[in-house]
Amino acid sequence: MSTELIIALVAIVLIFLGLGFWFFARRRTTEHLRERFGPEYDNAVRTLRSQQRAEAELSKREERVRKLNIVPLPRTECDRYRANWLTIQSRFVDEPERALADAYKLVQEVMRRCGYPVTDFEQSAADISVDHPHVVENYRAATRIADRSERSAASTEELRQALVHYRALFDDLLQSEEPAATKIKRTDTRIRKGKSSGDHPSH
Repeated sequence: MSTELIIALVAIVLIFLGLGFWFFARRRTTEHLRERFGPEYDNAVRTLRSQQRAEAELSKREERVRKLNIVPLPRTECDRYRANWLTIQSRFVDEPERALADAYKLVQEVMRRCGYPVTDFEQSAADISVDHPHVVENYRAATRIADRSERSAASTEELRQALVHYRALFDDLLQSEEPAATKIKRTDTRIRKGKSSGDHPSH
């Protein structure tokens, strides 16, 4: 066998090994990001219309959040924030727009205390998606409704749903031990009961 042929065969083997390593690395990356981001992974793929671009974006988010000083809040502080939330929630029946605005401010304050920058909404949502992927879409949906509320373009039912959405992220940030699905359902029921106690026209 000639030297040229041996070199060519070695080159082909190296190419196949390189491709195998590349495919393995891509698969590992995909599996990691799917596990880490859950529904946010699929959301990124849909939004960016490319799996490769979505994975690059999610990896970039991971890298950014890794550099932030994200910390759990002390129990006493969590208890204070929960008491604040109950006060806001109790005002929803009489002042739904104000209650939603206050809920947004409280969520923003908790995010700041945890270490998330909140100067830009899109960036905040991207940062939140790294550690709270299952509720970041709640945050987006609630904020869209809150924006419409400022223009008096949201119904009372939409405001109620936005408050429930904010509660999902709020509870996740405070690292409550109760399952999120149970908390959302209970909050939803509580707000509905409060709403039925008085007559309040939609916008």
